[in-house]
Amino acid sequence: MGEKLPSGIELTPLDDAYRADPYPKLHKLRTAAPVHADPDFANVFTTRHQDVQKILRDKEMLSDPRKASENDLSRRFAPEGDQQLSMLFMDDPDHRRLRNLVNKAFTPRAVEDMRPRIRQIVFDLLDAIEGQEFDLIASLAAPLPSIVIAEMLGIDASKHHDFKEWSDISTDVFFNMFPTDDQIAQAEIARDNLNTLFREEIDKRRGTNSNDLIGAMVRAEEDGDCLSTEEVVSQCNLLLVAGNVTTTDLIGNGVKALLDHPDQFEKLKADPTLIENAVEEMLRFDSPVVNSGRIAPQDMELDGCPVHKGQSITTSLGAANRDPAVHPNPDAFDVARQNIQHQSFGGGRHFCLGAPLARVEGQEAVLGIIERYPNLRHGDRGHTYKSVPGFRGMSEFWVHA
Repeated sequence: MGEKLPSGIELTPLDDAYRADPYPKLHKLRTAAPVHADPDFANVFTTRHQDVQKILRDKEMLSDPRKASENDLSRRFAPEGDQQLSMLFMDDPDHRRLRNLVNKAFTPRAVEDMRPRIRQIVFDLLDAIEGQEFDLIASLAAPLPSIVIAEMLGIDASKHHDFKEWSDISTDVFFNMFPTDDQIAQAEIARDNLNTLFREEIDKRRGTNSNDLIGAMVRAEEDGDCLSTEEVVSQCNLLLVAGNVTTTDLIGNGVKALLDHPDQFEKLKADPTLIENAVEEMLRFDSPVVNSGRIAPQDMELDGCPVHKGQSITTSLGAANRDPAVHPNPDAFDVARQNIQHQSFGGGRHFCLGAPLARVEGQEAVLGIIERYPNLRHGDRGHTYKSVPGFRGMSEFWVHA
């Protein structure tokens, strides 16, 4: 018999080896079983770039967890009671309707207009750092996207700390397939606090010309349609993921890649015009979102592997990003790499709404760091990876100026 393939928990950061470095296991799967029928989770796990791209772009594939088989893992993300389904898990036409109503704030042009303000926030956060050794996550990577999305939504600065704390707790538990009872209880409190905050903010916007994102959603109209209060609340919660946690992880993972590869740090310092390409390479090399997925709309086969109607298909973005068929020498980190085709923002109709914003925040954060700390190196207190399935990022990352 051949060597046992990693499955189930072994393909999540709840496994110590995967959390420290998922890529050896993903490489093993991509080589031995690129379409892997996972016996532990009863889903199908795909790792090749071509398969991941095809599945994410397939308009027939489903995202709504309520359409999954009764015992399928995707059911974990189905809303309870009268809770509104997130746009992230909607299918058309509902998905298209909501996306069209909110996407204007996230166009590349709209985000580019925000670049000076994002740059100023980066400078302010760097100015507040004290001492030679500091936690990059707590000092910059976490507060930056939280402040940006809070300002976009129109949340008053006095509420930013609570907003960040509640959003972190809520998001971490929502994407954890195996939360403890205590974590679930904390997440429910955090979600209730967030939703109360959002409803209060929505009520303030009624009948006003507020030009923030909540105001825009309240006034939004497309072909005579508009968003209900609960739909606005749901989209605000989704934006916490699109504009908060994942961007924190992009900045943390990206700076760590630079410090792990001093020659690339020097190359970027010598030529800061490489920053856009460098951020794309950071996204490819160590993606903040490791997995995405779809639900099979009917019985089918993927590369000879049977997939049943309603069964989950996990697309490993991390594995696809290091597929040697697309990226030569994929385990090398190269800020000047040519023809980067990463899958880190997903694909198809669910391509990440916050991608332009994440890119600009990542670019400005990294540029600010290399300008302020040209001799930055790893700190003595090390780093700690989080254990949130589907994501890859650090809760602590100590660096030395």
